[in-house]
Amino acid sequence: MAKLGFHLLCILFTFSFSTVHPRTISPATTVSTSELDVTDSIQKSLNVLSFSPQPQQSQMLTSSELSSSSSSSSILSLQLHSRVAVHKSSHKSYESVTSARLARDSARVESLQTRLDLAVNGVKKSDLKPVDTELSVENLEVPVVSGTSQGSGEYFCRVGIGHPASQAYMVLDTGSDVNWLQCAPCADCYQQADPIFEPASSSSYSPLTCEAHQCKSLDVSECRNGTCLYEVSYGDGSYTVGDFVTETLTLQGSTTVENIAIGCGHNNEGLFVGAAGLIGLGGGRLSFPSQINATSYSYCLVDRDSDSASTLEFNSPIPHDAITAPLLRNTKLDTFYYIGLTGISVAGQLLNIPSSTFKLTNDGNSGVIVDSGTAITRLQTEAYNVLRDAFTKGTKELPAATGVALFDTCYDLSKRKSVQVPTVSFHFTNGKKLDLLAKNYLIPVDSSGTFCFAFAPTSSSLSIIGNVQQQGTRVSYDLENSVIGFSPNKC
Repeated sequence: MAKLGFHLLCILFTFSFSTVHPRTISPATTVSTSELDVTDSIQKSLNVLSFSPQPQQSQMLTSSELSSSSSSSSILSLQLHSRVAVHKSSHKSYESVTSARLARDSARVESLQTRLDLAVNGVKKSDLKPVDTELSVENLEVPVVSGTSQGSGEYFCRVGIGHPASQAYMVLDTGSDVNWLQCAPCADCYQQADPIFEPASSSSYSPLTCEAHQCKSLDVSECRNGTCLYEVSYGDGSYTVGDFVTETLTLQGSTTVENIAIGCGHNNEGLFVGAAGLIGLGGGRLSFPSQINATSYSYCLVDRDSDSASTLEFNSPIPHDAITAPLLRNTKLDTFYYIGLTGISVAGQLLNIPSSTFKLTNDGNSGVIVDSGTAITRLQTEAYNVLRDAFTKGTKELPAATGVALFDTCYDLSKRKSVQVPTVSFHFTNGKKLDLLAKNYLIPVDSSGTFCFAFAPTSSSLSIIGNVQQQGTRVSYDLENSVIGFSPNKC
């Protein structure tokens, strides 16, 4: 089968801790401090409220345009746009943006933890079967941009749905498998940036039967007049219900992908912030990467307060200079991407957190996942306390501020232009480590100079590396070789 080149435009949960002294890492490989540009961070927080977005037109691509684009195998360099290019923020202050984002983030984390608990306990177990249709995919490229201006931490992409294609913004989510979008007629639909998709206007719209393997791969499905109905609930009050169908997706007007199983939701509610629906990037059978038989994909999430964008790419190799880590899978739940994390260091000192804290156990509990939809990294409470105490020990000279929401460690940097803070690093089971930049763990919560340590405790055994720690770094998922790669400044 001929190779296809794809392109998308995107906006984008009790251990005992010993008291022995931390271990020192070899000085040759240690970065002990990182500089935070306070002035730049504050200015970006102000800019979020003053962006003047230019709404995208809902373009309908003709048959000839689709035919021409789908036959092209060239790699395109695409302009990237942020979520703020679609809607101006309704928030009156950056503090309000932060409050909304953290509330949404807490709901997101609870949803992920609940889903894992259900899977570990054998509740609503999926009967997964492989999809018959095979595609040869090469270098699918997708721009990714921040959605912070709407008080949300998600990232979005521009995708064409149907034939002819209607353009729509879709949430990108590594913690989900089922693709879906809002469809007319709407029994209950939330507000979105583009017109609601009209199935009757698409010649490629095709309902799936109840016996179709895609239908049987759903966690929750029903049968009506011989056709498949789906339901997806995210545990935070968000849900979508409708017809499960196959459709053609057009990726940035260049290449079409046919027969993609996608939910056509007529009853939808949730905090999707203007997006028409969701593209699932998880590890399950129904996710977009699985359906196109992608061997890998990568993304670079732009700064949460930026109106610029980056790309999401499929079947592109991990950069040769990437910091790699083992990609692990949970036999109880194939959606999540687990990473082989063994420890955390602060200012070159490896903290006294037992490596078992981060280990994925045989029963499917514990472990650490990398998630694009969670903003703030969550660590088991005991691990978080050790990390926080080490960080505050190294920032005694910084004036403290009152905690904000889930953040208990904050600073008043209103009189500083820049500060040096201890470097936080992740250590992986293959011996490699990732040094985070200060802006990836000390973030503004208002526009007045209050910054908080962007980690949070969780009572769950599941730890999550969120998107604040991923921003500005290309994160690659080599699905074929079970490797995750981190490439700082490769956006």
